[in-house]
Amino acid sequence: MVKLYDGGVYLVGGNKIVEEKDVAKVQELTGQAANKAEAKKGTIAYSILSAHNVSDNMDKLRIKFDAMTSHDITFVGIVQTAKASGMERFPIPYVLTNCHNSLCAVGGTINEDDHVFGLSAAKKYGGIYVPPHMAVIHQYMRETMAGCGRMILGSDSHTRYGALGTMAVGEGGGELVKQLLCDTYDIAYPGVVAIYLDGKPQPGVGPQDIALAIIGAVFKNGYVKNKVMEFVGPGVASMHTDYRNGVDVMTTETTCLSSIWRTDEDTKQFLTMHGRPDAYKELNPADVAYYDGMVYVDLSTVKPMIALPFHPSHTYEIDELNANLGDILREVEKTEQLIADNPQLGFSLTDKIVDGKLQVQQGIIAGCAGGTYSNIMEAAHILRNAHLGQDEFTLSVYPSSIPVYMDLVKKGAFTQLLTAGAVIKTAFCGPCFGAGDTPANNALSIRHTT
Repeated sequence: MVKLYDGGVYLVGGNKIVEEKDVAKVQELTGQAANKAEAKKGTIAYSILSAHNVSDNMDKLRIKFDAMTSHDITFVGIVQTAKASGMERFPIPYVLTNCHNSLCAVGGTINEDDHVFGLSAAKKYGGIYVPPHMAVIHQYMRETMAGCGRMILGSDSHTRYGALGTMAVGEGGGELVKQLLCDTYDIAYPGVVAIYLDGKPQPGVGPQDIALAIIGAVFKNGYVKNKVMEFVGPGVASMHTDYRNGVDVMTTETTCLSSIWRTDEDTKQFLTMHGRPDAYKELNPADVAYYDGMVYVDLSTVKPMIALPFHPSHTYEIDELNANLGDILREVEKTEQLIADNPQLGFSLTDKIVDGKLQVQQGIIAGCAGGTYSNIMEAAHILRNAHLGQDEFTLSVYPSSIPVYMDLVKKGAFTQLLTAGAVIKTAFCGPCFGAGDTPANNALSIRHTT
């Protein structure tokens, strides 16, 4: 069950929900009358934004970030613009990853020239260079840069490290140039919406299922548009941090500005495992915190989900899809006819129904959402002592970083996947944005990616 509250909500003691219309209950619970203005300061988001705001006005924020990141489609123009504007050094840590145009030409670019440019820029201006195939942009930032109470700016849509206590924002290159020139990120104070997690996920329900359930509920009505999603409630503890990362990075698909999660010992364990125990501190809302809205999620009720074209908010439970396969796929085909520039292209999904079931030709597990250690390990367990067959279906698996790759090798997961007929590839974001593993004409690809 995913429930959206109609108005503002007070969260008392981290686990008691009081709707604004019932504000008198706050006094019953705390012994003090509710002060909305003070309670707004009780969110985790407020504490982080106020710490990074260099103006005296919290209504109109002027933010300076702790670090930045870009990949090889965006960093060339950003660095060149900043250089032309007088930049002499990167004033904050700036990570330049090479995970987007590593394995194919995109828009006619010469990939290796981009990579060499990134290396030269890192050497000249003091940046951090991540070679091709080493890590996808967001996994690198999770492992090396994210930390509790920090803020990170990235020139990629899915810049999200909320599960590690970091408020991260994905923006256009111009905003990164401003930071390189020691200017600020100027925005009005955003609304903050609580994502209250209760219960725990059922076996077989993964982070993408939780994310798609939330996206399906909030996208079309703009419930969290340009707001901060703050994950709270007892259900957070039911997920390990790698699982939380998989949910968190998908918040981009809700149209929110950023995300932040309460942190705990599991967060500390993740950061310690990556050699950064000092990056941890406990983050929780104050005893009384006011939110501009709340999304209540009973994790135990979420079932395996699928998102169909043409947006991740077009979500269905897989049981529902299988039960109404023809009707649902015909509706998707009708939508394509409404938006297509060329209605003669012949887009079809219903022809993939074979003996009453949906037949697919390609599977991909990749990126900052799908290529995490725990997701790939789950796939290996599912395919143990099984085989994909030797027909048209193929499965490619892209681990999100070399550390993830090495641990999966060490623990035998890749042996299981290779034995089953999967192909193991290197860290690459292409399958997420359409620049890798392009399926055959009229083939259907299912992708465990952002």
